[in-house]
Amino acid sequence: MPVLPTTAFDLPERLAAKADPASIDRDEQHFAAIATTLEHQLDDLTRRLAAARKAPGRGGTAALERDQEVHRLTARMHLLRRFGLDLCLGRAVGADDEAVYVGRLGLTDADGRRLLVDWRSPAAEPFFGATHAHPMGLVSRRRYRWTAGRVTDYWDEVFTPEGLEHRAALDDQSAFLASLGGARSAQMRDVLGTIQADQDAIIRAGSRGALVVDGGPGTGKTVVALHRAAYLLYSDPRLGHRRGGLLFVGPHQPYLDYVSDVLPSLGEEGVRTCTLRDLVPEGSSAVPESDPAVARLKASAGLVRAIEPAVQFSERPPREGLLVETPWVDLWLSPSDWADAFDAPEPGTPHNEARDQVWDELVEILVAKVDDDEVPEDRLREALARDRDLVGALHRAWPLLEAPELVADLWSVPAYLRRCAPGLTPDEVALLQRDDPTAWTLEDLPLLDAARRRLGDAGASDRRRRASATEAADRAYMDDVVDRLVESDDSELQVMSMLKLGDLRDALVDEAALPAAEADPLAGPFAHVVVDEAQELTDAQWHMLLARCPSRSLTIVGDRAQARHGFTSSWAERLARVGLSQVPIASLGINYRTPAEVMAHAEPVIRAVLPDANVPTSVRSTGLPVAHGSVRDLTAIVASWLESHDEGLACVIGDPTFPDSPRVRSLTPELAKGLEFDLVVLVEPSSPGSSSAGTGAEDADATGIERAVDRYVAMTRATRELVILT
Repeated sequence: MPVLPTTAFDLPERLAAKADPASIDRDEQHFAAIATTLEHQLDDLTRRLAAARKAPGRGGTAALERDQEVHRLTARMHLLRRFGLDLCLGRAVGADDEAVYVGRLGLTDADGRRLLVDWRSPAAEPFFGATHAHPMGLVSRRRYRWTAGRVTDYWDEVFTPEGLEHRAALDDQSAFLASLGGARSAQMRDVLGTIQADQDAIIRAGSRGALVVDGGPGTGKTVVALHRAAYLLYSDPRLGHRRGGLLFVGPHQPYLDYVSDVLPSLGEEGVRTCTLRDLVPEGSSAVPESDPAVARLKASAGLVRAIEPAVQFSERPPREGLLVETPWVDLWLSPSDWADAFDAPEPGTPHNEARDQVWDELVEILVAKVDDDEVPEDRLREALARDRDLVGALHRAWPLLEAPELVADLWSVPAYLRRCAPGLTPDEVALLQRDDPTAWTLEDLPLLDAARRRLGDAGASDRRRRASATEAADRAYMDDVVDRLVESDDSELQVMSMLKLGDLRDALVDEAALPAAEADPLAGPFAHVVVDEAQELTDAQWHMLLARCPSRSLTIVGDRAQARHGFTSSWAERLARVGLSQVPIASLGINYRTPAEVMAHAEPVIRAVLPDANVPTSVRSTGLPVAHGSVRDLTAIVASWLESHDEGLACVIGDPTFPDSPRVRSLTPELAKGLEFDLVVLVEPSSPGSSSAGTGAEDADATGIERAVDRYVAMTRATRELVILT
């Protein structure tokens, strides 16, 4: 339990005027009430959590509900202990002098008095959304800066003349701008208390359908994406974890590491986060496609659509009949019988799982051919299951398939690829063939994903048979136990005879012990998907995400100007191509991160290749001009910066040989995307035209776009200083 201070304020001497009791007494009293309630709630949570953990370990739904209750209590306790008084973000004062204190979560005292309103609740909306043009009923707003559980600064904003009557501490610098100058660390800073009105409006937008959040560097797109995820889980009951939940997709692992603490700090620990690599097992070792022409072919949805005919190729009923011999009668299985059985699977059933339905229909067809009442049906079915010729014929006509084998066949058997993708030219078919068909690239992942979803689990049938056998054995054993207990029961009420009831006897079988497949937590379906840096997604990659979100409830976050492979169309045109139409677009145009001095250098770089780029306007200046130097001075520049700065992070972009250290990262422009650093040292390519040598005009043009985008992205990672080395 945190040690709560006797006073919530610890203002430095330079802010002595803000320590005036007339300005902070109201807050002191309120924080004292919060402190008392926190102590009581933590004690109560400790008792309830201990009781929940001691509850009997029942199975089924009861066990699930107990585990969920333990998780809920643990999460709330963790959040209360982590933040203490600094759960409070600020206060909003209305015309009636009523102060609403806004927190990371709601908090009510023992008498039912609301001490904190959850930041996601409608009551908290004016705190974030009020502006001088639209004060939303507020006369003033106060935001706090917390350090080690104490208020070390606060800022007031006044929206009406009446607000001046409340001893407002007015600064030249707003709380938000003051926070922008702070040093960066390995994880995204807590910015909940300084979310701006334009960002808050997007965060609180409804979840029905898709929404594009478009904005240039430093506009807070990632902040919006993460806080929107937390808001939707709070406000929309359709998105609860038991109703599908929410998937958050980031561009790369360093990005996920950077933002990993944001959602837990907002009280949401159950959100699934991943990169596109994580959606399929082969993603961990996949490498980028080296041939741009091959990459373009695999980027389209056309090859993903080739998976369906590739699977259908392995679902062909035999053209010849089969004589099935049994101990009682010989049965003829005609080609039309085979065809009828192959039509039996329900639409949408994965290929491997559908084979059981085909088998069941084959058995029904054969059993229906027997007119002799003396043939025992149960023994006939057992005989059919043991018939090697029948089972073998089905396995050949409807084989179990694995996704990697199916996709590998496309890259190694030209005739198979031509059959499955008839739109390809002979040259394109030849281009897609490779010596090692299982040397997976990132561009293969959408096909592997589509194949795995279409095929289903190859081991499902075997597990079902083993589960059925295990359950039958368990029931037989329990039947014997029950019979013995009833036989030995000499009580007057014959209590043991109740065990013969069906429901009680079924409850004795431990279904949790039956063989089951390990669930894929990223397979979906999800009720909502948030995808950041969405401008990079190919049509094939969109297929991966949309397959996991049948509701088409999406938050699409990106910047056309940061698309490495070009993005000359509009968002509407781009999304219509993958089946998303009439998608509203929310635009962010204020750059809160990148200093004006840096943006002055970065803007011409991206305008040269994308004239209509959404280049945001910077609201801050550091007074530090962009510096230029020689690559040979790289080590000295970084060492000098570290010596003169006790905190903060630096990043070297463009020199893969530069070593990482606790406060210095060495990244490619692609892996720097979404991140921010106090100092960025950009190492320019030594020969601007070298990477396009030997390529065609189209590839050379694409390389020029990539270079411009990479340079723009790298430059705009800087929050204080940018040094360009050549």
